Amino acid sequence: MEKFDKLTGVAAPLNLINIDTDMIIPKQFLKTIKRSGLGVHLFDEMRYDDDGQEIADFVLNKPQYRDAKILVAGDNFGCGSSREHAPWAIADFGIRCVIAPSFADIFYNNCFKNGILPIALPQDQVDLLMDDAARGANAILEIDLEAQTIKGPDGGTISFEIDPFRKHCLLNGLDEVGLTLQQEDKITQFEAARENAQPWL
Repeated sequence: MEKFDKLTGVAAPLNLINIDTDMIIPKQFLKTIKRSGLGVHLFDEMRYDDDGQEIADFVLNKPQYRDAKILVAGDNFGCGSSREHAPWAIADFGIRCVIAPSFADIFYNNCFKNGILPIALPQDQVDLLMDDAARGANAILEIDLEAQTIKGPDGGTISFEIDPFRKHCLLNGLDEVGLTLQQEDKITQFEAARENAQPWL
């Protein structure tokens, strides 16, 4: 998993509440088990019309937000089903951080497993960042995970909280497999000892 330390990029405003996982990645795109290739279908039903043409006024179709790395959204982001394809699609699009007043628990947990930093902030602070994001190509935010700060385009700084263990995992690029492999020596020793003691297994 890619490490997350500092992130500087355009923030896209998506001022909607209760954005569920079916809105993030509709069910017809869940057939794959690959983490790549889903970014083109992120928010598919909001990005494209029935003929597959881009809807010009959807935020991620606007030229200034096509390369957004940060998404500022409304309350209860990621509600709905537990599909891990939702953070896969977000990451594949290029978004590494989602900021909202609150997140659905399963989606929140899945973000950390896929190298995405979800930041929950009070509504008034999200409103400030939403205003910053409305500046288009000038909507540059700087996120410092180590310092746990967000710096806006005018230089104002907002602090955020994060669980120390999750922070450690993101800073070091450790998903569950990576955490397990940190114990590889002990696992190898255990397997060798068991094979000697119980060769019939």
